[in-house]
Amino acid sequence: MMMSRGATRAARSVMGHVGPRFFSTATVRGGAANGSATGVVGASGLLGVNPFMGSERTTVAWIRFPVMGVRKESTVALGDKDEHPEKQAQTGGASGAAGGGGDDKAIVSYWGVEPAKVTKEDGTEWRWHCFRPWETYQADLSIDLKKHHAPVTFLDKVAYWTVKSLRYPTDVFFQRRYGCRAMMLETVAAVPGMVGGMLLHFQSLRRFEHSGGWIKTLLEEAENERMHLMTFMEVSKPRWYERALVVAVQGIFFNAYFLAYLASPKLAHRVVGYLEEEAIHSYTEFLKELDKGTIENVPAPAIAIDYWRMPPDSTLRDVVMVVRADEAHHRDVNHFASDIHYQGHELKSSPAPLGYH
Repeated sequence: MMMSRGATRAARSVMGHVGPRFFSTATVRGGAANGSATGVVGASGLLGVNPFMGSERTTVAWIRFPVMGVRKESTVALGDKDEHPEKQAQTGGASGAAGGGGDDKAIVSYWGVEPAKVTKEDGTEWRWHCFRPWETYQADLSIDLKKHHAPVTFLDKVAYWTVKSLRYPTDVFFQRRYGCRAMMLETVAAVPGMVGGMLLHFQSLRRFEHSGGWIKTLLEEAENERMHLMTFMEVSKPRWYERALVVAVQGIFFNAYFLAYLASPKLAHRVVGYLEEEAIHSYTEFLKELDKGTIENVPAPAIAIDYWRMPPDSTLRDVVMVVRADEAHHRDVNHFASDIHYQGHELKSSPAPLGYH
């Protein structure tokens, strides 16, 4: 008997919490008893005549209200989707800008993190999500493109001939398809800055010391190389086997450069310096083909015009010019970093050339 009373109390307690959520006692009058009463969905068949209400019936029915924490959006209050459709429509309007995905569906968040409204200097809306107006710049085209670090030490020669040996299969595979060649080059060139910046970041954490700005410098280099890739993607579309080659080369080169940087940062930076010298040569050949008319000098992609603050009527040739100038600056930075190590210092000993473009 005691157990029966305990079970009864437990059942009442559960139904007191769950009952209002799952069940509703609806009073149905006259013609409403056939299930057409508002708010009643799928009656369970537990219909009975209430002796105190005459012709009225009491219906125990399942109702439509979503409960028990079943949600369709992350951390969105239940009912917000139905109660504020106009707010969602306004939120979704800004989600289709270029550079950040073209999904027109609204992204609603409980956390209040909303996309910033960014405009150009002329007041027009900024279209790119991958970079902001204050990250753009005008490339320095006056840089000396003929600078070369003559290999003297053993490690210099290892770096030099390693890069030279990698050029031959690249020439054979791409030949004079410089658009695809540029894409492949940038998928490789964007790796060293990220690896070096990551390792310096971990070193700074382990040693509780500053990096002299070199972490940011190397990550800026990686981002700049990635923007080169995003630009050339607008000019030339890679074939499926070229995409497969990128995956393979990136996996091999990342691990090889990671181990090289751990073993000898001065060797790793020297390798990148020579890679950038080869990049300058490749883009010079690209320009020659454009000048001869072998490659059509199409209008510059919109992303390039905004990123390098180029005139609206710029062409592909202008894009190749600024990209080549960027590679020359990366050449100088990495040879300089290698020289610092050769002189027995760490990178933090010399202020990093932040913003060196």
